[in-house]
Amino acid sequence: MEQHRIKWILGFALLVLALLILFLVNIGFGSVSIPFDDIINVISGVKPSRLAYQSIILKSRLPQTITALIAGAGLAVGGLQMQTLFRNPLAGPSILGISSGAGLGVALVLLFAGNVLGVSISGYGLIGHMTVVGAAFLGAFLILMLIVFFAQALRDNTILLIVGIMVGYAASAIIGVMKFYSPKEDVHAYVIWGLGSFANVSWEHLQILIPVICIGLFLSLLLIKPLNVLVLGENYAENLGINIKRTRLMILFCTGILTAAITAFCGPIAFLGLAVPHLTKGLFRTNDQKVLMPAVILAGSVLALFCNLIARMPGFEGALPINVVTGLIGAPIVISVIIKRRKLNING
Repeated sequence: MEQHRIKWILGFALLVLALLILFLVNIGFGSVSIPFDDIINVISGVKPSRLAYQSIILKSRLPQTITALIAGAGLAVGGLQMQTLFRNPLAGPSILGISSGAGLGVALVLLFAGNVLGVSISGYGLIGHMTVVGAAFLGAFLILMLIVFFAQALRDNTILLIVGIMVGYAASAIIGVMKFYSPKEDVHAYVIWGLGSFANVSWEHLQILIPVICIGLFLSLLLIKPLNVLVLGENYAENLGINIKRTRLMILFCTGILTAAITAFCGPIAFLGLAVPHLTKGLFRTNDQKVLMPAVILAGSVLALFCNLIARMPGFEGALPINVVTGLIGAPIVISVIIKRRKLNING
């Protein structure tokens, strides 16, 4: 047990160190090279050697970096909760159709308004962007309420999971119909939103996003004990006095709020919520939620910052869509971890 604790401490120290390094590198890296001293000066409130550095960091790179940090943490926690609740290694924060609900809300604004009303919302700057964000959050929240309703009516988690997937398919089908009948410009705007980005979140947006994510993470930390019991099975949890129905609703609500907020502001971010729990379990070799919950928060932030950094590598015009990077990095992680765990189970 002492050996495990030492490994866990080393694992947390490694994640914290990686987080600090990637945070600073994300702020300093870009088309304009900024000296490290000036980065520290701007963060600490000291005037840098050039005022342009202050503008670049405070108006662009710092909000983008903070967005990646909190979005990665929120999606990773949502993925861990879904995989624990449904006992399914392929479950992620978007598996219940909440991301599809956000996409449906955006489609109604971008595609329906352009096709029926003859108005291009994407061309209205900040007002248009906030309209898209509001529509995404409303769509995601309505789907979340629908899933919560089914969760109260259905006792079987497997059936609830299937219902969630079907709701997501239905939302995607409606989006497909709207895309088919919409102008190319509006379809292009929707596709760009669907590829995800941390760069479109300003300080005004963060004033909303940060409190929502913090509340979702705090509530998730309160669920560590029932999640630990659920790992052993629902029957065992009921014998220990855990209210399964209430716990399931709380897990769905926490994951739904995190997913809805992140998807609304950043677009649907793929693979982070699916890959990070597997990566963390492989690193810490435990199913104890007291260890995994804070670990996935750190690991999710680290992986999101790393993906954001790769997306801004030289040679790419502007920046790659974040989903391109998360898919290329997340898919091999999930495959390798699952194969490795299967080999361990066979050998064990």
